[in-house]
Parts: sequence; C-alpha cells; structure tokens
Amino acid sequence: MAVTMVAGLPIPSTSPLFLAGVVVHVAAALTCLLAGAGAMLSRKAPGRHPTFGKVYFWGLAVVAASALALAAARWAEDYPLAALAVLAFALATAARWAIRGRRVRIHLSAMGASYVTMLTAFYVDNGKFLPVWRDMPPVVYWLGPSIAGAPLILWALWRRGPAILP
Repeated sequence: MAVTMVAGLPIPSTSPLFLAGVVVHVAAALTCLLAGAGAMLSRKAPGRHPTFGKVYFWGLAVVAASALALAAARWAEDYPLAALAVLAFALATAARWAIRGRRVRIHLSAMGASYVTMLTAFYVDNGKFLPVWRDMPPVVYWLGPSIAGAPLILWALWRRGPAILP
C-alpha cells in the first residue's frame, strides 16, 4: 500500500482523488474545531453563538460526508471513523432540533457530545502519530475526549440551573 506523509501523518493512499478528499475533510474538521470552540465560548444570545453553531453544523455535514467517502475506499480499516462521523453529525442534528423547541439542556448536551465525538474520531485516527498521545494506550484515544468533555458538559448544564442537575 502506498502512503503519503503530510505533516508527519501518514495518508494511506497516493491517489489524487483520495488526497483531495482528505484535504476537504481536514479543512472542514478544522473549521468545526474552531467554530465549535467559538460557539462554546460565545455568549448564548443572537449573534456570534448561533453563527458559530451554524458554521459548526454545516462543516460537520461536510466532515461526515467526506468521512463516509474516504472510509468507503478503505472500509475494513476505517468503518469506525465513519461511524463516529455519522454519530457526531446525528448529535449535532438532534441539538439543532432541540434548540428549535427551546430545549436548551438537550441542545447543550447533544452539541457537546457531538464535539467530543468529533475529537474522539481525530484521536482514534491520529493519536498514534502525535507527540505525547503516541505514548498512551489506544484506549485513551477512545475515552480521553469523553473523560475531558463530560465534566465540562455537566458544568455547563449545572450553570443553566437545577432542571436536570441538583
């Protein structure tokens, strides 16, 4: 199997079409990373927060579609990544539906879980090549983002009031 190295990360193909798909996928994922952080750190009011949220949602649609296309080329190796991408997008979709119904806590939980799922996919795919992460057991790639993200989501829910948490 021919491999292309980009920024120290192996890309498992030299096909120009596959590499173009990776470029689209990475660009959309970086957009999601920044837009998601922007939404989390913005005041929850009209303006920045919903704008960042829309950018995150539509960027994640591209991430999920490109993940499915890339995984189709290497299904046996990449189907878990495709499943994580679909799950992240499904959670973001649930979050959008929840906020339309003014179910803020469901929106917050689902969008937070979507972001954590997206980060999980990144670490599962790339952790073994990253400084510090490469020295950790693979289970950390799967559980690390949730271990870090769950307390942040619970803290944000607690800040919203006692409807779910005491």
